[in-house]
Amino acid sequence: MAISLQKGQRIDLTKSNPGLTKVMIGLGWDPVSQSGGKGLLGGLFGGSSAPNVDCDASVIMLKNDKFVDKQNLIYFGNLKSNCKSVVHSGDNLTGDGDGDDEQIQIDLTQVPQDVNKLVFVVNIYDCTRRKQDFGMIQNAFIRVVNQQNNQELVRFNLTDNYSGQTTLITGELYRHGTEWKFAAVGEGTTDPGLQQIVQRYI
Repeated sequence: MAISLQKGQRIDLTKSNPGLTKVMIGLGWDPVSQSGGKGLLGGLFGGSSAPNVDCDASVIMLKNDKFVDKQNLIYFGNLKSNCKSVVHSGDNLTGDGDGDDEQIQIDLTQVPQDVNKLVFVVNIYDCTRRKQDFGMIQNAFIRVVNQQNNQELVRFNLTDNYSGQTTLITGELYRHGTEWKFAAVGEGTTDPGLQQIVQRYI
């Protein structure tokens, strides 16, 4: 049974799961149903001409809480870290369907010793031009799964109102001595893109 976290809560991952070495971080979201005609055309075309909200999940690898190397940003344009410890599943353009929209696999034993924190971020691609924000998204979550047995360990449902926000800092995996912990962050920002997000950690 997965432990459900609230915003701001933290949990021991490796301490309470001895032998845990490989985790999958699943991130999911759904577009808010567009209002519009429910007739045949409304059903066919969703009743709206608004483009899909393209959310992208990324991982920012920090050294002493700082972003020091552009190779330490794992996203749809850089799917694997140099150390091979972080691997991104690739881009999901719509967020339709159940379950995870994007997945990130992490081998905790391969994360370089000087990397102390992995920050999981979801942002809206091209949000400024498309005039989109997280008020158009619902049911966002981040979860941690034990890759060895596919057991969901932790889930954090982001239930705040993120209208007007264009980036979500969803959660963090971080070292605590020799162990790894997970923090439910759930912080929204108005950063228009990844470049601005990483500036927060420089």
